[in-house]
Amino acid sequence: MTAMARRRGFLVFGLVLALAIGTAAAWLAYRASQPMQLTLRLHPFVGSQPLQLNAARYANPGGPGSFTVRDFQFFLSNVRLVADAGEFREPESYHLVRFDGDVGDVAVCEIVIDNVPRAAYQRIEFGIGVDAAANGSIAPEGDLDPNGRMAWTWEVGYKFVLLEGGLVVGNDEYPLVYHVGFDENYKPVWLELDLDSRPAGRAATTLDLRVDLLQMFSGSKAVDMAALPTVKFDRGDAKRLADNYAHMVSRCGADCRS
Repeated sequence: MTAMARRRGFLVFGLVLALAIGTAAAWLAYRASQPMQLTLRLHPFVGSQPLQLNAARYANPGGPGSFTVRDFQFFLSNVRLVADAGEFREPESYHLVRFDGDVGDVAVCEIVIDNVPRAAYQRIEFGIGVDAAANGSIAPEGDLDPNGRMAWTWEVGYKFVLLEGGLVVGNDEYPLVYHVGFDENYKPVWLELDLDSRPAGRAATTLDLRVDLLQMFSGSKAVDMAALPTVKFDRGDAKRLADNYAHMVSRCGADCRS
Protein backbone atom coordinates (compact mmCIF):
# COMPACT_ATOMS: atom_id res chain seq x y z
CA MET A 1 0.00 0.00 0.00
CA THR A 2 1.39 3.38 -0.97
CA ALA A 3 1.81 6.23 1.47
CA MET A 4 -0.97 8.10 -0.31
CA ALA A 5 -3.36 5.18 0.10
CA ARG A 6 -2.48 4.86 3.77
CA ARG A 7 -3.17 8.55 4.31
CA ARG A 8 -6.52 8.22 2.58
CA GLY A 9 -7.35 5.21 4.74
CA PHE A 10 -6.49 7.09 7.92
CA LEU A 11 -8.58 10.05 6.71
CA VAL A 12 -11.60 7.86 6.02
CA PHE A 13 -11.19 6.13 9.38
CA GLY A 14 -10.95 9.50 11.13
CA LEU A 15 -14.08 10.74 9.41
CA VAL A 16 -16.01 7.60 10.31
CA LEU A 17 -14.79 7.80 13.93
CA ALA A 18 -15.72 11.47 14.17
CA LEU A 19 -19.15 10.73 12.74
CA ALA A 20 -19.67 7.90 15.24
CA ILE A 21 -18.59 10.08 18.16
CA GLY A 22 -20.83 12.91 16.98
CA THR A 23 -23.78 10.56 16.62
CA ALA A 24 -23.21 9.09 20.07
CA ALA A 25 -22.90 12.55 21.60
CA ALA A 26 -26.10 13.67 19.88
CA TRP A 27 -27.92 10.57 21.12
CA LEU A 28 -26.68 11.12 24.67
CA ALA A 29 -27.73 14.78 24.52
CA TYR A 30 -31.16 13.78 23.22
CA ARG A 31 -31.56 11.12 25.90
CA ALA A 32 -30.52 13.56 28.61
CA SER A 33 -33.21 15.97 27.46
CA GLN A 34 -36.00 13.39 27.66
CA PRO A 35 -38.08 13.13 30.84
CA MET A 36 -38.11 10.00 32.94
CA GLN A 37 -40.65 8.05 34.96
CA LEU A 38 -40.31 7.86 38.74
CA THR A 39 -42.11 5.15 40.74
CA LEU A 40 -42.53 5.51 44.48
CA ARG A 41 -42.98 2.06 46.07
CA LEU A 42 -44.48 2.30 49.55
CA HIS A 43 -44.02 -0.71 51.84
CA PRO A 44 -46.35 -0.92 54.88
CA PHE A 45 -44.98 -1.89 58.28
CA VAL A 46 -46.15 -1.99 61.88
CA GLY A 47 -42.94 -1.32 63.75
CA SER A 48 -40.46 -3.95 62.62
CA GLN A 49 -43.12 -6.25 61.15
CA PRO A 50 -44.60 -6.06 57.65
CA LEU A 51 -48.29 -5.19 57.74
CA GLN A 52 -50.60 -8.17 57.62
CA LEU A 53 -54.27 -7.29 57.41
CA ASN A 54 -56.83 -8.70 59.85
CA ALA A 55 -54.23 -10.32 62.11
CA ALA A 56 -54.19 -9.55 65.85
CA ARG A 57 -50.42 -9.63 66.04
CA TYR A 58 -49.47 -6.04 66.93
CA ALA A 59 -49.24 -4.93 70.55
CA ASN A 60 -51.19 -1.88 71.67
CA PRO A 61 -48.28 0.55 72.23
CA GLY A 62 -49.95 2.39 75.11
CA GLY A 63 -51.89 -0.27 76.98
CA PRO A 64 -53.27 -3.81 77.01
CA GLY A 65 -54.23 -5.98 74.07
CA SER A 66 -53.26 -6.48 70.45
CA PHE A 67 -54.70 -4.70 67.46
CA THR A 68 -55.67 -5.65 63.93
CA VAL A 69 -55.67 -3.48 60.82
CA ARG A 70 -58.49 -3.92 58.36
CA ASP A 71 -57.98 -0.77 56.31
CA PHE A 72 -55.17 1.79 56.18
CA GLN A 73 -55.20 4.69 53.72
CA PHE A 74 -53.65 8.14 53.48
CA PHE A 75 -53.07 10.93 50.97
CA LEU A 76 -49.53 11.61 49.80
CA SER A 77 -49.49 14.97 48.04
CA ASN A 78 -47.46 17.79 46.53
CA VAL A 79 -44.45 15.76 45.42
CA ARG A 80 -41.41 17.97 44.84
CA LEU A 81 -37.91 16.95 43.77
CA VAL A 82 -35.04 19.31 44.54
CA ALA A 83 -31.68 19.55 42.76
CA ASP A 84 -28.91 22.16 42.64
CA ALA A 85 -30.05 23.13 39.15
CA GLY A 86 -33.71 23.57 40.06
CA GLU A 87 -36.77 21.62 41.11
CA PHE A 88 -39.67 19.58 39.77
CA ARG A 89 -43.20 19.85 41.13
CA GLU A 90 -45.69 17.21 40.08
CA PRO A 91 -48.94 18.76 38.80
CA GLU A 92 -52.22 17.67 40.41
CA SER A 93 -50.10 15.84 42.95
CA TYR A 94 -52.65 14.04 45.13
CA HIS A 95 -52.20 10.28 45.55
CA LEU A 96 -54.28 7.93 47.68
CA VAL A 97 -52.06 5.29 49.27
CA ARG A 98 -54.17 2.23 50.05
CA PHE A 99 -53.53 -0.89 52.04
CA ASP A 100 -56.77 -2.84 52.32
CA GLY A 101 -58.42 -6.00 51.07
CA ASP A 102 -59.93 -4.26 48.04
CA VAL A 103 -56.53 -3.65 46.44
CA GLY A 104 -55.24 -7.21 46.71
CA ASP A 105 -51.59 -7.71 47.65
CA VAL A 106 -50.85 -5.47 50.63
CA ALA A 107 -47.09 -5.76 50.25
CA VAL A 108 -46.62 -2.55 48.27
CA CYS A 109 -48.46 0.47 46.88
CA GLU A 110 -46.99 2.18 43.82
CA ILE A 111 -47.23 5.80 42.76
CA VAL A 112 -46.04 6.49 39.21
CA ILE A 113 -44.92 10.02 38.33
CA ASP A 114 -44.40 10.73 34.63
CA ASN A 115 -42.48 13.42 32.77
CA VAL A 116 -39.87 14.07 35.45
CA PRO A 117 -36.96 16.11 34.05
CA ARG A 118 -33.61 14.39 34.45
CA ALA A 119 -31.46 15.85 37.20
CA ALA A 120 -29.33 14.79 40.14
CA TYR A 121 -32.10 15.36 42.67
CA GLN A 122 -30.87 15.61 46.23
CA ARG A 123 -34.15 15.62 48.12
CA ILE A 124 -37.75 14.54 47.74
CA GLU A 125 -40.50 16.44 49.51
CA PHE A 126 -44.20 15.66 49.88
CA GLY A 127 -47.06 16.04 52.31
CA ILE A 128 -49.08 13.56 54.32
CA GLY A 129 -52.62 14.80 53.87
CA VAL A 130 -54.11 17.51 51.68
CA ASP A 131 -53.04 21.16 51.65
CA ALA A 132 -55.59 23.73 52.82
CA ALA A 133 -56.42 25.06 49.36
CA ALA A 134 -57.28 21.64 47.94
CA ASN A 135 -58.90 20.53 51.18
CA GLY A 136 -61.37 23.39 50.96
CA SER A 137 -62.23 22.80 47.31
CA ILE A 138 -64.70 20.43 45.65
CA ALA A 139 -62.70 20.34 42.40
CA PRO A 140 -61.30 16.85 41.82
CA GLU A 141 -57.52 16.75 41.36
CA GLY A 142 -55.40 13.63 41.15
CA ASP A 143 -56.96 11.05 43.47
CA LEU A 144 -59.11 13.60 45.30
CA ASP A 145 -62.77 12.64 44.99
CA PRO A 146 -65.29 14.81 46.89
CA ASN A 147 -67.76 11.93 46.70
CA GLY A 148 -65.32 9.19 47.72
CA ARG A 149 -64.81 7.37 50.97
CA MET A 150 -61.92 9.60 51.99
CA ALA A 151 -64.13 12.72 51.83
CA TRP A 152 -65.93 13.93 54.94
CA THR A 153 -69.71 13.72 54.81
CA TRP A 154 -70.24 16.54 57.32
CA GLU A 155 -68.13 19.27 55.65
CA VAL A 156 -66.00 19.99 52.60
CA GLY A 157 -62.62 18.32 52.95
CA TYR A 158 -60.84 15.00 53.19
CA LYS A 159 -59.69 12.42 55.67
CA PHE A 160 -55.92 12.70 55.43
CA VAL A 161 -55.30 9.39 57.18
CA LEU A 162 -57.78 6.56 57.75
CA LEU A 163 -57.09 3.50 59.88
CA GLU A 164 -59.77 1.02 60.87
CA GLY A 165 -59.46 -2.30 62.65
CA GLY A 166 -59.99 -3.80 66.07
CA LEU A 167 -58.41 -4.10 69.49
CA VAL A 168 -58.39 -7.55 71.09
CA VAL A 169 -58.18 -7.61 74.89
CA GLY A 170 -58.61 -11.09 76.34
CA ASN A 171 -61.70 -12.59 74.74
CA ASP A 172 -63.16 -9.25 73.71
CA GLU A 173 -62.65 -7.22 70.55
CA TYR A 174 -63.40 -3.51 70.24
CA PRO A 175 -63.60 -1.49 67.01
CA LEU A 176 -60.86 1.00 66.20
CA VAL A 177 -61.70 3.96 63.95
CA TYR A 178 -59.16 6.72 63.29
CA HIS A 179 -60.09 9.39 60.72
CA VAL A 180 -57.81 12.45 60.76
CA GLY A 181 -58.21 15.43 58.45
CA PHE A 182 -58.24 19.01 59.72
CA ASP A 183 -56.19 21.58 57.79
CA GLU A 184 -53.61 21.74 60.57
CA ASN A 185 -53.04 17.98 60.34
CA TYR A 186 -51.22 18.33 56.99
CA LYS A 187 -47.64 17.24 57.58
CA PRO A 188 -44.69 17.99 55.25
CA VAL A 189 -41.98 15.36 54.82
CA TRP A 190 -38.40 15.81 53.52
CA LEU A 191 -36.20 12.85 52.63
CA GLU A 192 -32.62 13.06 51.40
CA LEU A 193 -31.62 11.08 48.32
CA ASP A 194 -28.20 9.45 48.36
CA LEU A 195 -26.02 9.12 45.28
CA ASP A 196 -27.29 5.62 44.46
CA SER A 197 -30.95 6.59 44.58
CA ARG A 198 -31.01 9.95 42.80
CA PRO A 199 -33.52 9.54 39.97
CA ALA A 200 -31.47 11.04 37.16
CA GLY A 201 -29.79 8.75 34.70
CA ARG A 202 -32.36 6.19 33.58
CA ALA A 203 -35.58 6.23 31.59
CA ALA A 204 -37.39 4.86 34.65
CA THR A 205 -36.33 4.59 38.24
CA THR A 206 -37.81 3.45 41.55
CA LEU A 207 -37.62 4.87 45.05
CA ASP A 208 -38.62 2.56 47.92
CA LEU A 209 -40.26 4.13 50.96
CA ARG A 210 -41.15 2.58 54.31
CA VAL A 211 -44.53 3.41 55.88
CA ASP A 212 -44.67 2.55 59.59
CA LEU A 213 -48.27 3.01 60.73
CA LEU A 214 -47.26 2.21 64.32
CA GLN A 215 -45.74 5.69 64.43
CA MET A 216 -49.29 7.07 64.65
CA PHE A 217 -49.57 5.57 68.11
CA SER A 218 -46.02 5.21 69.43
CA GLY A 219 -44.32 8.40 68.29
CA SER A 220 -43.58 11.35 70.56
CA LYS A 221 -47.06 11.02 72.10
CA ALA A 222 -47.87 7.37 72.83
CA VAL A 223 -51.52 6.40 72.42
CA ASP A 224 -53.40 3.76 74.40
CA MET A 225 -55.87 2.36 71.89
CA ALA A 226 -58.06 1.05 74.71
CA ALA A 227 -58.45 4.58 76.09
CA LEU A 228 -58.70 6.23 72.65
CA PRO A 229 -60.36 3.78 70.24
CA THR A 230 -61.90 6.45 67.99
CA VAL A 231 -60.71 9.77 66.57
CA LYS A 232 -62.87 11.73 64.13
CA PHE A 233 -63.99 15.19 65.19
CA ASP A 234 -61.79 16.16 68.14
CA ARG A 235 -59.02 18.51 67.05
CA GLY A 236 -56.83 17.73 70.06
CA ASP A 237 -56.93 13.99 69.47
CA ALA A 238 -56.40 14.50 65.72
CA LYS A 239 -53.35 16.67 66.43
CA ARG A 240 -51.92 13.99 68.68
CA LEU A 241 -52.07 11.40 65.90
CA ALA A 242 -50.92 13.84 63.21
CA ASP A 243 -47.85 14.91 65.20
CA ASN A 244 -46.98 11.21 65.33
CA TYR A 245 -47.69 10.26 61.71
CA ALA A 246 -45.51 13.12 60.52
CA HIS A 247 -42.65 10.63 61.02
CA MET A 248 -44.21 7.47 59.61
CA VAL A 249 -42.65 7.62 56.09
CA SER A 250 -38.91 7.09 55.68
CA ARG A 251 -36.40 5.73 53.20
CA CYS A 252 -36.41 1.95 52.91
CA GLY A 253 -33.72 -0.17 54.46
CA ALA A 254 -32.79 -3.71 53.53
CA ASP A 255 -35.91 -5.01 55.31
CA CYS A 256 -38.29 -3.60 52.72
CA ARG A 257 -36.35 -2.89 49.55
CA SER A 258 -37.05 -5.35 46.75
